[in-house]
Amino acid sequence: MSARRAGQVLRGLRPVELVDVERKRIALELLGDVRRIDDQLEALVKRIGIAVVASGTTVTGVYGIGPWAAAVIVGHTGDVTRFPSAGHYARYNATAPLEASSGPRVRHRLNPRGNRQLNHALHVAAITQISHDTPGRVYFERKIAEDKTRKEALRALKRRISDAVYRQLVIDSRP
Repeated sequence: MSARRAGQVLRGLRPVELVDVERKRIALELLGDVRRIDDQLEALVKRIGIAVVASGTTVTGVYGIGPWAAAVIVGHTGDVTRFPSAGHYARYNATAPLEASSGPRVRHRLNPRGNRQLNHALHVAAITQISHDTPGRVYFERKIAEDKTRKEALRALKRRISDAVYRQLVIDSRP
């Protein structure tokens, strides 16, 4: 429920009992807090957008990476030249899977190490790509057709996005 809708509902209430009057008063106080926090969040989103533009990063060119994800990626990555390759960067952001094979079945599993916030930003980009008509969705569906599970296909897509982000960060770091 949005703050606007909650305000409409509260305006329609006509409490009779003293307890109900107090409940409405408390609800109005909470609604004021929600509106204040919504305003702060909106201002923060604007500041993040301005900061990302000021940074000059081209990471937002990767489909699914908006100002919030770009800020997380640029902030947590720091100097990208400390990673000699895309594989090293994938290891840092936990998109490089770990082998979990048993017998003849070769499998890979989620890497629980690495920077989880950076991994989450890449996850959001992957989910965005899957839910829209993008090359990422085609790649995901191809992995599903190769008998990969949805989780395995998503991990593969996240790794591919990590490599694209790494390339953009390297381009951004060049003078």
